[in-house]
This record gives sequence, structure tokens and C-alpha cells, in this order.
Amino acid sequence: MALTQAEFNCLVAEHGPALYRTSYRLVGDRHEAEDIVQETFRSAWDSRGRYIAGRGDRAWLLAILRRRAADRWRRRTIRLQGGDFVGDVQTAGHDPLADDYTDEMQAALGQLPRELRETLLLVVVGELTHQEAADVLKVPLGTVLSRVSRARRRLRDYLLGAQRVEEARAKR
Repeated sequence: MALTQAEFNCLVAEHGPALYRTSYRLVGDRHEAEDIVQETFRSAWDSRGRYIAGRGDRAWLLAILRRRAADRWRRRTIRLQGGDFVGDVQTAGHDPLADDYTDEMQAALGQLPRELRETLLLVVVGELTHQEAADVLKVPLGTVLSRVSRARRRLRDYLLGAQRVEEARAKR
């Protein structure tokens, strides 16, 4: 049964914040994250005829978001390979939905391989079950469990290492 406008509005209200948090953690830029979420909801609306109520709304939306983020990465790769490089300038920005996450956490997430980062974000930030994440990623459940475990371990190691560096600098 096709998704109605009212049902779609409920999906936006209910899942928008989690989609934004996940998108922001995937790309690290507030504006790009907002664009990806908007593209995700546009794609969801365009495919509303294939919507099946009660079959994991957030998982469906996060699968779309993941594809939209991958599309952006591919476009960026093509642009960079074409020699049209524009330097990335770091600017201070406020992520209103990331109060539990620090710049250090974002830097640590950036150190993870893409498959570990993506899997961890689907489970932790996207709030999917491990099985839902496995379905979205089209990998076995054990792979998701392993990736989440390895990602958490690497994040912990990275953050503890960064903390030790800061403590050593403070002692100087």
C-alpha cells in the first residue's frame, strides 16, 4: 500500500533526527548532512508506492540514506579525479543533534574504515538492531556484530591515545 502524505509526515517527524545524526557522523559536515537527509526523504517519497508499513521504517530510511551518502562520495571522488579540487577548510560549526558527541569522537570516527564506521553508526546512532543493520548492509548478522565490536575497540583505543597525548602536553 502506498505511503500517504500524513504517514510520510509522521516518518519525517519520528526518524528525521536519527537520520540527521547518522548522516552527520557519516560525512562530518552539517550542511552536507542536511542535504543528504533531504535527498533521503525525497527518494523515500518518490518510492512511496513500494512502501510496506511495519517493515522497519527506520531501517528502510537508513538504507536510502546510506545510498544517498554513497552517491555523494562517488560524485566527490569523480570530481577529485577530474582535477577540480577545492581545498577543504575546517570551520567551526554547531551540530544541534550531536550533544553527546565531541569533535574528538568525530575525528575518531574518521579514523575508522568505512565499513566499520557505517555499521557502527547504523547500530549506535541510527538505533537499528544488529539484524536490521545486517539487512540494510546485506551482510550476515555475525559480520555486523564483529564490525561493531571492532569499531568500538578502535574508537576506544584512539580516544584513549588522544587523551594520553593531551595529558602529556598538559604536563609540559
